[in-house]
Amino acid sequence: MRIANLASRLVLITADGAVDVQKAGAGLFSSDPQAVYDRWAEFRDWAAQADLTGAVPFDPVALGAPTPAPRQVFAIGLNYREHVTEAGFTTPEGMPPVFTKYATSITGPVTQVILPKGGHTDWEVELVVVVGRRAYRVSEADAWSHVAGLTVGQDISERVIQMAGPAPQFSLGKSFPGFAPMGPWLVTPDEFDDPDDLELTCAINGEEVQRGRTRQLIFSVPALIAKLSAVLPLLPGDVIFTGTPAGVGLGRSPQRWLAPGDELVSSIEGIGELRQRFVG
Repeated sequence: MRIANLASRLVLITADGAVDVQKAGAGLFSSDPQAVYDRWAEFRDWAAQADLTGAVPFDPVALGAPTPAPRQVFAIGLNYREHVTEAGFTTPEGMPPVFTKYATSITGPVTQVILPKGGHTDWEVELVVVVGRRAYRVSEADAWSHVAGLTVGQDISERVIQMAGPAPQFSLGKSFPGFAPMGPWLVTPDEFDDPDDLELTCAINGEEVQRGRTRQLIFSVPALIAKLSAVLPLLPGDVIFTGTPAGVGLGRSPQRWLAPGDELVSSIEGIGELRQRFVG
């Protein structure tokens, strides 16, 4: 199953286009894309037998984030070994670095992003996990059963603010408007042959700058859910950015930053792509 946020309305994606959930369900479910996660099991049961005829074509520009207003956003740092090396840190053990991206930075998959003046803006393609039911003290073996689905994310990062001060400002430097695009839709785990092994890539103006596979994660999706839920409850609709592979601008020699006119395309196998254009 694939669901999306089309012009702020919850839709199911089929081969023919988008089906409006509120209309197809005769009002059984709200049109609010975020609200569906609080009724995820019920929604999945309904969608499995729903009449999805009448799908209509749509413009990807009209898509918003499949989770536009999560109560909690978790972002994981240093979760691929080659990225740890390029960033100049040591490999985390026990618990990965965790920060947040503030909710006002969330946008849909096709956007224009204003570059902060005087900044060094970087790219980080990431697999994003969306929680489907409350998870607290969950084991790794049971973790996937708490996942609603997966989507593509970009952890766009302004490195000057991020590294300023006596301690790094990770959350602040990664939360400018438009710095958390997600989409193009949410894909349920059962659509993948192996949801723990997906290829992700990132390109700037057609030049590939990142390529990796999620099997290379230091802390896998089940491990992240287990470790986070050992500390606090994960709520339906919460979002986990799982970390980025090597190839970011910060780790290059010379370092490279996004510039006005650049187009950033981020994709994950079996899900789709994001497309951001940057302006000064």
